Amino acid sequence: MTIRSWLALFILALSTFTIVTTELAPVGLLTPIAKGLNASESAVGMTVSLYAWVGALSALFASVFLGNVAKKRLMLTLTVILFLSNVLAATVSTYTVLLAARVLGALAHGAFWAMIGATAVSIVPARYIGAATSIVFGGVSAASVFGVPVSNYIGIHFGWRQAFWLMAVLSVVAFAGISVLIPEITKKSAIGFGALKGVLKSSALWKIYSATLLAVTAHFAAFTYIEPWLHTQHSLATSVIPAVLFVYGIAGLAGNFLTGVVIDKYLKATVSISVLLICAVLVFLGTSGAALSGIAVFIAMGIWGVAVSGIFVGFQTWVLRLAGDKTFPASAVYVSFFNTAIGIGASAGAWMVSEFSVPMLYVVAGVAIGLSVLLVAAIPTRVASAQNVLEKSYE
Repeated sequence: MTIRSWLALFILALSTFTIVTTELAPVGLLTPIAKGLNASESAVGMTVSLYAWVGALSALFASVFLGNVAKKRLMLTLTVILFLSNVLAATVSTYTVLLAARVLGALAHGAFWAMIGATAVSIVPARYIGAATSIVFGGVSAASVFGVPVSNYIGIHFGWRQAFWLMAVLSVVAFAGISVLIPEITKKSAIGFGALKGVLKSSALWKIYSATLLAVTAHFAAFTYIEPWLHTQHSLATSVIPAVLFVYGIAGLAGNFLTGVVIDKYLKATVSISVLLICAVLVFLGTSGAALSGIAVFIAMGIWGVAVSGIFVGFQTWVLRLAGDKTFPASAVYVSFFNTAIGIGASAGAWMVSEFSVPMLYVVAGVAIGLSVLLVAAIPTRVASAQNVLEKSYE
């Protein structure tokens, strides 16, 4: 394992951080974007849903039709598309054009994320696969828990457009890093409709996908509206909200490190504990009203941040562990479920906030994510048995 290989993994992590932060940036910018474009917060929240749904379709399309395209060339092309999407989002004057910018970015997002797992596995020796996936998909986790507070901070102090400009700059950095550090990938993964059909017949993978759908839907239903919820807390001044989100982000980074340390030996336990912790936090936040102390809010958000890393890294690692030589289609289906869950979560959250309240949303989301532990308990951890099922279904 060379220094160049480790640097390549960190560039892939930066790339995943950029694409997922681009996806979730509106979560931390709902209020300023809504005011700037004369739209409602729920309408801006729907840009997250649209991005997620398009990304889900893009991932499946890539696994079937783009598998034979050189991975490095494809990653570079998709990074350019992401750059253009962020530049357009930073310069829009209407809500409709913002939607168009989001669709453009989502087309690159799904395809990029679908291939990045197979790329990471291809550039490291077998004994480093666990560490490689933890690093690369740590970018997803870091974006989910750290990208939003960064966007929120920039939106408050410099304007929401500057957050998209930052994503455009990071796209340029990712492009340069991929150009220099990522080797040409020669290792092949099964592709096409046949491979996709085999993946969809795997009961082990379906259990992961189902657990992902429920857990991620519940998480993002709540997380999409974290900024409005924080505004309801009497103990928090508006100027303190970015600090709360930064604590959430730092906790997420710490959680990602802890997950990387224990996940190879304790995969199921890590995911299960993470799910139950988020369940407890969401129910607590939803039932505590608007009179929580500032310390209680900070602690709760810290626990949420640590736990969500176990879910994001855990499910993706589980897919790669059980997929064998079908990492590309298996990852593509996972990405589709993950992004569909984000879309459903954001939409369900918008409906519940408009019809009921943010606290009610948090209670329902907490119960839902708690139920996903039942699915997690049924997922096999033995690679051999799951792989045998996958191979038989593919034949």
